[in-house]
Amino acid sequence: MISLSLAEIASIVGGRPYDIPDDGLRVTGPVVADSRAVCPGALFVAFAGERADGHDFAPGAVEAGAVAVLAARPVGVPAIVVDDVIAALGALARAVVERLGTTVVGLTGSAGKTSTKDLIAQLLQRTGPTVWPEGNLNNEIGLPLTALRADETTRHLVLEMGARGIGHIRYLAGLTPPRIGVVLNVGSAHIGEFGGREQIALAKGELVEGLPAAEDGGVAVLNADDPYVRAMVPRTRARTILFGESEDAAVRAENVRITEAGQPAFTLHTPSGCSDVTMRLYGEHHVSNALAAAAVAHELGMPADEIATALSEAGTLSRWRMEVTERADGVTVVNDAYNANPESMRAALRALVAMGAAAKARGGRTWAVLGEMAELGEDALAEHDAVGRLVVRLNVSKLVAVGGREAAWLDMGAKNEGSWGEESVHVSDARAAVDLLRSELRPGDVVLVKASRSVGLERVAAALLDDAGTLGAAGAEGGVASR
Repeated sequence: MISLSLAEIASIVGGRPYDIPDDGLRVTGPVVADSRAVCPGALFVAFAGERADGHDFAPGAVEAGAVAVLAARPVGVPAIVVDDVIAALGALARAVVERLGTTVVGLTGSAGKTSTKDLIAQLLQRTGPTVWPEGNLNNEIGLPLTALRADETTRHLVLEMGARGIGHIRYLAGLTPPRIGVVLNVGSAHIGEFGGREQIALAKGELVEGLPAAEDGGVAVLNADDPYVRAMVPRTRARTILFGESEDAAVRAENVRITEAGQPAFTLHTPSGCSDVTMRLYGEHHVSNALAAAAVAHELGMPADEIATALSEAGTLSRWRMEVTERADGVTVVNDAYNANPESMRAALRALVAMGAAAKARGGRTWAVLGEMAELGEDALAEHDAVGRLVVRLNVSKLVAVGGREAAWLDMGAKNEGSWGEESVHVSDARAAVDLLRSELRPGDVVLVKASRSVGLERVAAALLDDAGTLGAAGAEGGVASR
């Protein structure tokens, strides 16, 4: 963060100094909410959570080098006390971003936010220092913490914005007002909380409603292939640029194909020219993500050939998102267990099929180890049943449905679609899935592991990789590791 005195911070957040010997002391390090991340010069933010209260860690944070604590009550060490720590953190982020004048890019969508954010960051950092979230820090705490990592050298600030209800994205966009806003898609993630896709579209569109007018530099980057997103054009004062495979998209893909390894390739068209792209990521769904990133990069001055090169070289920066690891015995594990919704589940299954085509020709099999897609409300039964049916229609060799009721629905869908024998198996938990896979896997098999984060299926992928008997971790450059 930029250097600020404690007096300045207290004024920005409307806080009251406690136990501060000199309000001229300056915060010169990061703003952190985890006491383990404290370093000299930091500001520690104390949140009272369900499992732990950050105020209890305040003395240790100061001992580790924090200049002070942003807190809801006095903590016996230098602190700025506020009525609402979350609101104060947001106010601090807005003040810092306003002082910096950096270009802020805001991103939202039902699926693909984190992967697209990673792509945008890798493109933009070629043109100047860029700050972006680690993982999916996209809420009222994670977003300002990310923004506060920016300093005087930062040229671009890329921020992911999630929502669980109407007004959430409007609030986030108000904290760090973006000049460029990207809407990827409107899907069924969290549909149980929103109550319908129209409500999701209403929430996602809050991002483009908050953009500056076109004459002030505002740009809305919208998915031409998603009718809900395309319909957001009248909701913004910003200039709009469409991306997608539609003919009228200013940034579009043509000649889309999948390589034998399961990686997408296409010809990128932009208003400044066209160039060929072959990605290192896996799955055709990354084409849309790449086009969104390309549109942002084009708006910020990158030529088409440089964008294409950057997309072809880009890897995944976030864990458990299509991490592909080949074991020493020839089994390939695809760890996409960070989260799941119907759209991302279908995309991952299609990627599995593409990756497994060559393996099947050599006698290998494709395995889909799937668990619950959370927060689907009354659509849960139909959506899980549909995914189970899709597994069969795509000719995936084996389905292992892991968990309780929702997993049973996955298994039921597969069986009702025509799976027979042990093509589809329902097991109770991750341990049972690991035991089954250990007894059944053979060289050349490709295993996809995917479910909502709450299911914790990354444990299945980790156990399978531990079985390889080699050292190292998945997530090498491009999300590909050899073991």
